[in-house]
Amino acid sequence: MKTRGFLDLDFAKLDIHRIKRRGIPEIIYSPNKTDHQLKKIIQRFIAHSPQVFISRLPDKRYKVLKRRLAGLRYFKAARLAFLGREAKPRRGNVLILSAGTSDIAVAEEAAVFLELLGNKVERVYDVGAAGLHRLDPFLDKIKVARVIVVVAGMEAALLTIVTGLSPVPVIGLPTSVGYGAAFDGLAALLGMLNACPLGSAVVNIDNGIGAGYMAHLINNA
Repeated sequence: MKTRGFLDLDFAKLDIHRIKRRGIPEIIYSPNKTDHQLKKIIQRFIAHSPQVFISRLPDKRYKVLKRRLAGLRYFKAARLAFLGREAKPRRGNVLILSAGTSDIAVAEEAAVFLELLGNKVERVYDVGAAGLHRLDPFLDKIKVARVIVVVAGMEAALLTIVTGLSPVPVIGLPTSVGYGAAFDGLAALLGMLNACPLGSAVVNIDNGIGAGYMAHLINNA
């Protein structure tokens, strides 16, 4: 049933007007949904949106869904599935930096989401503060980017360093990577929120989609 801009499937209320309000469709968050629920949601969404995104989808669940949904694409590193038309050509220049290799899964969620929305993305991974000389060869990329996403766990010092060097907005994306006192990303989140240089903003822990969408808005402003 379609009522007031959403489709009522009983177990889900699909916000089919979000793409008109916000420029992107509602993102389908896959955890705790059954395969039947996901299939039904995707099938109904694609009739109303040129793009459907399914986040945090494990590879095993994708293999089940792809047998039922022709054209479903999967980006394993990002744990992101996509059905529909990819936006092209890619515009602007978004730079994504990760502090460590362990942060790449969250970084890829942001990067792939940005690319599917039609943004040009450059990736520079494993350049954290523990070996800051690794960042030096990529300083020119920082200077020419329109917006930067810094992905880091542990104490997340990379955000402070990059923001201090950059003339453009920097989005902090804390990850749950780290040992005991990292508190599953809380230390990284608080470290980013307490960054000294002006010009950074922070999304929630492991929220690659949120960071990607904010970077998309800035890149296309």
